[in-house]
Amino acid sequence: MSNNPAQKALWYIESHLSAPMSLDDIAGIAGVSRFHIVRAFAAATGVSVMRYVRLRRLSEAARALAGGAPDILGLALDADYGSHEAFTRAFRDQFGVTPEAVRAHARLDGLALQEPILMDQTPLDDLAAPRFVTAEPLLVAGLGDRFTFENGAGIPALWRRFNEITQEVPARRGAVAYGVCCNGDDAGNFDYVAGVEVADFSDLPRTFSRVRVPAATFAVFTHAGHISSIRRTVHTIWNRWLPQSGYEVADAPNFERYDQRFDPLTGDGGLEIWLPVIR
Repeated sequence: MSNNPAQKALWYIESHLSAPMSLDDIAGIAGVSRFHIVRAFAAATGVSVMRYVRLRRLSEAARALAGGAPDILGLALDADYGSHEAFTRAFRDQFGVTPEAVRAHARLDGLALQEPILMDQTPLDDLAAPRFVTAEPLLVAGLGDRFTFENGAGIPALWRRFNEITQEVPARRGAVAYGVCCNGDDAGNFDYVAGVEVADFSDLPRTFSRVRVPAATFAVFTHAGHISSIRRTVHTIWNRWLPQSGYEVADAPNFERYDQRFDPLTGDGGLEIWLPVIR
């Protein structure tokens, strides 16, 4: 079996789809913490782990209904819903139609089914070994928002808005920009702040987000390619480098660091990914 936590999680989910399943179960099978599997799975697949479980169960229920399954309550229980009502609500939220309508029409046309993800999200073979940096606390001010791994495509728009007001940040230090990820939860939601280093937060207008990155030891990876391919680098870090490294990621902010070589206009120039680690 591969040492890739996302691969192990996918195998377990697909082979136990109608069994009760918690995030702790999946993390245990993958051999990593809950914190790690939430991030590793999303980095590999683009969807958060428990949302994937839910979408796969609803999709299989839709298939059964289109095939004429008589017992909707049975399908609801198989999909880990406690009642016909809860299942119907989730089904309608996902597909825009009721389970009864899918059964009556015996068709899946127009339903956004979640197919099984086949993990050949190949990690990079040429990920350079990180350097390790012990860093002082870092204060970052900028624009922030709450994201999920599914709507992370909104992050470039956040940068676009920040780049228009970057000159207005008081007490700014240096020319480096930071994209900080913090306050992640088990459902795969996280805060992302696009910002710059500041000396303090005291004069910061209320419209700005602020995040304090505590002192830590960081594994620092270089992403040399275009910004659009960053997810493959992140996937390789979480699903290949970390499981083999003897390190764990600290439950603390991690960030992208953009220095003067990065061109926000073209997305070229490369960046660094800073991950707080503990032995």
